Amino acid sequence: MKHGKKYVNSAKLVDKSKLYDPAEALDLAVKTATAKFDETVEVHVRLGVDSRHADQQVRGAVVLPNGTGKKVRVAVFAKGDMAKAAEEAGADIVGAEDLVARIQDEGFLDFDVAVAAPNMMGLVGRLGKVLGPRGLMPSPKAGTVTPDVAKAVVDAKSGKIEYRLDKTNIIHCPIGKASFGTQKLAENFKALLDAIVKAKPAATKGQYIRSCAVALTMGPGIKINPNRVSSVESAEA
Repeated sequence: MKHGKKYVNSAKLVDKSKLYDPAEALDLAVKTATAKFDETVEVHVRLGVDSRHADQQVRGAVVLPNGTGKKVRVAVFAKGDMAKAAEEAGADIVGAEDLVARIQDEGFLDFDVAVAAPNMMGLVGRLGKVLGPRGLMPSPKAGTVTPDVAKAVVDAKSGKIEYRLDKTNIIHCPIGKASFGTQKLAENFKALLDAIVKAKPAATKGQYIRSCAVALTMGPGIKINPNRVSSVESAEA
């Protein structure tokens, strides 16, 4: 695979044989930002678990202290007072049977996060084949099936992200934009990794975090020492 000149120049800044400390890796990631747009910083963590077993699944959600830098569109499935509370909290789309029909019949998916009141899951469950593959299905584990829909909307707008293991035992998550700078990215990174460490399944044996790397949307991967990810130092330390 051939890379462009900017990527090649950025890659020269990265020592592929080195395992960086988190703050050092994030500082380097910011320096490799060369795109004309504000690139997203992504974290990729490989865990020592087996996703084929139910007792070794790793999934949850965390509110990043500095947000994601992305404007999040939130859809809420609710009625009555809950629907009103969701609207007042800033939800972009609120509905019940009408919203379900719109998604089923029109293919409407113009939102990034879906929240549902518990009494709406009988309806929302019909959308599993549509929302599930896109990572939009509300889930109690992610805090998106809740009676407090207003808080869920505020959290989503404030930078709440969901993390979950894929079939290759890797978690992929955005933690902000290159423009955030090292300090804010380090704070977001720590929040995410602390949550992943806290979610360690009891059935896990051996080393839990096998490898970790950060990369910009258009940049090279930067390997992080897996023994340092749960104790991120601030950039000023």
